[in-house]
Amino acid sequence: MAVEFTSEHPFGPRAPELRWLELATELAAGFAETAAEFDDSAELPVENLRALHACGLDAATLPVEHGGEALSYRTFGAILRVLSAACPSTACVWLMHIGAAGGLVQLSAPEVARFYADELKAGRRFANALSEPSGGNLFLLPQQTAEPVDGGYRITGAKRFVSGCEIADHFLVNALVDDVPTFFGHAPDDTMRYVPIWDTMGLRASRSQLVTFDGTVLRADRRCPPPTERRPNHIAAGLAFLSLGIADAALAALVEHARSRTIPTTGEPLSHMQWLGFEAADARLRLDAAALQCGHSAWLADENSPEFGPSTLAAKAMANEVAREIAQLGVRVGGGSGYLKASPIQRIFRDAQAGGLMAYSVEVCKDRIGREVLGA
Repeated sequence: MAVEFTSEHPFGPRAPELRWLELATELAAGFAETAAEFDDSAELPVENLRALHACGLDAATLPVEHGGEALSYRTFGAILRVLSAACPSTACVWLMHIGAAGGLVQLSAPEVARFYADELKAGRRFANALSEPSGGNLFLLPQQTAEPVDGGYRITGAKRFVSGCEIADHFLVNALVDDVPTFFGHAPDDTMRYVPIWDTMGLRASRSQLVTFDGTVLRADRRCPPPTERRPNHIAAGLAFLSLGIADAALAALVEHARSRTIPTTGEPLSHMQWLGFEAADARLRLDAAALQCGHSAWLADENSPEFGPSTLAAKAMANEVAREIAQLGVRVGGGSGYLKASPIQRIFRDAQAGGLMAYSVEVCKDRIGREVLGA
């Protein structure tokens, strides 16, 4: 039996928020039908994103004072897991959209925060432009300097893996100002260029392009002041749930294959093979363990606990690895037919590789956890 997070479970969605999870589940059924098509064309799933906004989910993530419902991180994670199992590219772009918008609302001065909240409610699109080509996983520690000019700060450089950049109305950008990492909100202009390098193995429909800035002026009135309080960002809280959803899809695909195919020598279903039963049990146990860690991390985020940071490193590493492991098992079970483009197994396997590469990568997460364990 899989672990179930009901509204009565401490890691489960809050009871008043269950309608959002139900709405997302209904939408996800349709997203699943077009996931392979979007993967093949590497086109942004714009209609999926519009559907998420139209049902009210975007606005629900906003704080109450900005017209939202302050959707809990536990419910947000559960929604992401459902969406990712159906179409991980849709889930990825939506996560970055909500993370960028929420970050600008959280970090900006009150009047600017209201502006960005209203833009999100109006259906405007947001994207993160944080990761630098030479920055590796240290996306919160920019190396590019923004020089002061009239009206703002000028930046020349590039940001990579900017999911959904081509339809973004607003970007969350960071740069060094007086050697201090500083956030800005920025609307696209003709000094920016989207470099068409996105020929990727997995999450193809996320279209996380390279964005270049050539003398771009980041407006002073869109500069975010230093935060006065700690509050988890949706991206940090949600990344692990992307991989949980992919792991769910991988397990479902391999189970379907094992039940529907027979062993040539005996005529029995593949699911009757003892080795596969052991492997499937191990996959279920590892997935449930990762889900528990992710649920705990989301609960810590809702509590605004200082333990959220260390917990999310563990959650991400566990979820990333279990997604890759179950997807790999799916390839073994699927055999030659699972290797064909028509099979969902091969697409899920490709998508499963992405989570472990996203910042912070599994290696960075384990390095930090290991240092803490060893007191290094």
